[in-house]
Amino acid sequence: MAKKSAEIATLLRVQSWTVDEHRRMLGQMLGREESLIEDGRRMDRELVAEQQVAAAHPTLAGHSYAAFAFNYRDRRANLAHVLALVRVEIEQQRERLADAYRDLKVLEEVRNNWRKAEQAEQARIDQAAMDEVAQNLHRRQHK
Repeated sequence: MAKKSAEIATLLRVQSWTVDEHRRMLGQMLGREESLIEDGRRMDRELVAEQQVAAAHPTLAGHSYAAFAFNYRDRRANLAHVLALVRVEIEQQRERLADAYRDLKVLEEVRNNWRKAEQAEQARIDQAAMDEVAQNLHRRQHK
């Protein structure tokens, strides 16, 4: 059983590393999502600023604002598409993390069960030894 304990300990370390790796990857993806959201906010602020300039100087900015608005619409649509893809990847990564975590918990349960079995076996061995000592004492007393 000692070999099993060493093997399960190795498996637990590997699975724990896997869980940590999935967490790290999820963190990176969430950072990417936040970066894209911030890019969208920055683009929205640029749009508001351009609208204010166009409203203040309609004759000068009319033509350039139309080009800006057209470009903004395309960039915003592209950003929304990329953000949707990143969110799909995030959900997939969350599922991989959950699976890895479940596997870790299963291994921990196996390790705990093996430990209990080892302890029960050791208790049985100890009890058998104590019973033998008691039998020997009993025989000596009745001789």
